Amino acid sequence: MTNQHYDQFCGLARAAEIVGQRWTLLILRDLSVGPRRYTELVAGLPGIPTNTLASRLKELEDEGIVERTAPSGAERSIVYALTPRGEELRPALDALSRWGAGGMRMPRDGEIVTTASITAALRVAAGDGVVPREWDSTYEVHVGEVTAHVIMRDGVIVVGSGPVENPQLVITAGPQIRDVLAGELDAATAIATGAVQIEGDPALFERFADTLRVPFSVNVPAIA
Repeated sequence: MTNQHYDQFCGLARAAEIVGQRWTLLILRDLSVGPRRYTELVAGLPGIPTNTLASRLKELEDEGIVERTAPSGAERSIVYALTPRGEELRPALDALSRWGAGGMRMPRDGEIVTTASITAALRVAAGDGVVPREWDSTYEVHVGEVTAHVIMRDGVIVVGSGPVENPQLVITAGPQIRDVLAGELDAATAIATGAVQIEGDPALFERFADTLRVPFSVNVPAIA
């Protein structure tokens, strides 16, 4: 790794040496949502210098956290994905995301949301992902130009990026979706005030709002 060593035989110091460099956590966040091609990582990380991305990926590969695969068939682009050791970072990434969101409110000038940031935020909100087995609900969530989806089925919650086939409820929201996830804005008020627009059964949005709720320790939540 290119960053300075802390000269301590300590797990936290070693972890900081590996993931503490600029952009590394966001690269890991994006890969925790799913495998990405290099061009997809560039698109999802506006502002990252391409040489920095290449360097960080190489360092994470050397540490056994990220691996490269070459798909078979017509599509030959290299795909980057987390290794099993990299997947072990997912709970830590979610915890850091939750902690950081607790100190946020409105976006600062120039800040954007990305597919990975919305998907990761919904994953954090889903928590342990356990719901009643009889639930069968499919949601498509739009925040700006970004789309993600949530599926509650067979007792579990699955969160993913992009649209989903035949959603039962389409949710379109702006920054105030964070207040819904924090439980500060109830479903009925969110709809009535226009903070959220829905296409489908309002009862399903109530289920969404009641189930995906993040217990922030600071009462100023935001999307990760």
